[in-house]
Amino acid sequence: MSGVMELSIWQVALSYVFVLVVLGILIKRGIRRERELLLASLRMTVQLILTGYALTFIFGTPSPWLTLLIISFMVAYAIRTVFQKFKGRLSTSLKKTVAGAMAAGTFSCIFYFILVVIQIDPWYQPQYFIPLAGMMIGNSMTGISLGVKSLLDGMTTQRQLVEEALNLGATPKMATHDIINSTFDAAIMPTINAMLGMGVISLPGMMTGQILSGTAPTTAVMYQIAIMLGILGAVSLTVILLLQFGYKSFFNDQDQLV
Repeated sequence: MSGVMELSIWQVALSYVFVLVVLGILIKRGIRRERELLLASLRMTVQLILTGYALTFIFGTPSPWLTLLIISFMVAYAIRTVFQKFKGRLSTSLKKTVAGAMAAGTFSCIFYFILVVIQIDPWYQPQYFIPLAGMMIGNSMTGISLGVKSLLDGMTTQRQLVEEALNLGATPKMATHDIINSTFDAAIMPTINAMLGMGVISLPGMMTGQILSGTAPTTAVMYQIAIMLGILGAVSLTVILLLQFGYKSFFNDQDQLV
């Protein structure tokens, strides 16, 4: 198969017509989102260009320490993004749980995937490590954001039910059992839905990229199946760690709601 067909700057520039179309719709409908659209388009462009140059350098000088530093930065940035999304709503204890769940869940799944499933040698090859880790971290961030939102909403709307259960002698874990189950379900459902339509409704980004670069579709399919299962594992582990420890932040040492 032939190699990837490169795009010129002018070809990429033509794709900004879609931004103009959306901008026109926003203006015509009186939806005040023009600034956000233009800012998002600009930031995306600048960030991806800078990322492209950075990855070119990193791929040319592979280093285990540099790879670990980059992955750690990605996880830290994901945690910061979750904190900003729920600014003012997270207690210090819950923030620590979110950070711990993100770090433990993503790192464990990433290293299992790299060392056991893909078996890259050397393991720190940034060409594989960084894109694969990015997909797991990004999806885990989405999952944990949904988990935090559902947990906060559940503990607010069902506060009376939890208090009644505590008064009847239930432990905090027992009193929040249904909330934790519904939260976990809500957090992993987008990943499951994506898996249901994959290959029929949509071709995933990783698979599309490999096919465009000239990789045989069957090889791209094998990689996509593996990475989707890895993403499922990372999202599930991250969210369950959040819930298993996060519910405790809503109670004091006397098992009372705070």
